[in-house]
Amino acid sequence: MKIEKVMVIGAGQMGSGIAQVCAQAGYDVILNDLNVQLTEHGKNTIRCNLLRQVNKGRMKSEEMEAILSLISLSTNLADGRDADLVIEAAIENMEIKTQIFRTLDKITPEHTILASNTSSLPITEIAAATNRPQKVIGMHFMNPVPVMKLVEIIRGLATSNEVYETIEKMTKTLEKVPVEVNDFPGFVSNRILMPMINEAIFTLYEGVAEKEAIDEVMKLGMNHPMGPLVLADFIGLDTCLYIMETLHEGLGEDKYRPCPLLRKYVKAGWLGKKSGRGFYEYK
Repeated sequence: MKIEKVMVIGAGQMGSGIAQVCAQAGYDVILNDLNVQLTEHGKNTIRCNLLRQVNKGRMKSEEMEAILSLISLSTNLADGRDADLVIEAAIENMEIKTQIFRTLDKITPEHTILASNTSSLPITEIAAATNRPQKVIGMHFMNPVPVMKLVEIIRGLATSNEVYETIEKMTKTLEKVPVEVNDFPGFVSNRILMPMINEAIFTLYEGVAEKEAIDEVMKLGMNHPMGPLVLADFIGLDTCLYIMETLHEGLGEDKYRPCPLLRKYVKAGWLGKKSGRGFYEYK
């Protein structure tokens, strides 16, 4: 299997980052979202990321323009009819993802690999929405995509060895490190990270310490680059809650029960940095 053209569905923070690294690796990229404003915002995010590299002397302006020229914008999934690989980076919702994959299965050629950037949902269930489960796989990039090296590669129950090897090889061309992970709720990264964040929220909820103190303990005592409550704000508290609910439902253990304070903040619309307020306030 040879990958030359990649469609990325979702032009948000994750999708635009995935599109950027694919274009930087020389792939023709179609960046898709629901409307023109979203796709243009995604491409502008990529331009700003690359411009920072130019301003730091790490890239020439000609290189930046060459990368941007490889990215075309789309608001129609049918534009992926010639793609060799589609990477879905839509909202973390099983109903939405399965509908996208059901549509892609009808539109794309038989050889096309369908990948999901889901951070917690089962690849096997997503694959079941298609007639090509052997060609469905998980590619969980880390945020921010252009910086972070890890990609969790998740096999569904039916994912073929050929598809896995193709995606593993392609991931390396993006200058990322692929790590094989089995199809369990939360995979490895979020199965470990999210309960830690949830426990930090419980620590605040129960009055053990103030938020600043909790974050300082983890930064200075555990050498984490940022505290868990700041990190939760950057991830998005709604995303944290959704992943914890997925872990709780999928693994059935009380240790994955979301903290009531997390639920309260999400209901209040305090979603973190993206809404201007979470555990901390942002201008």
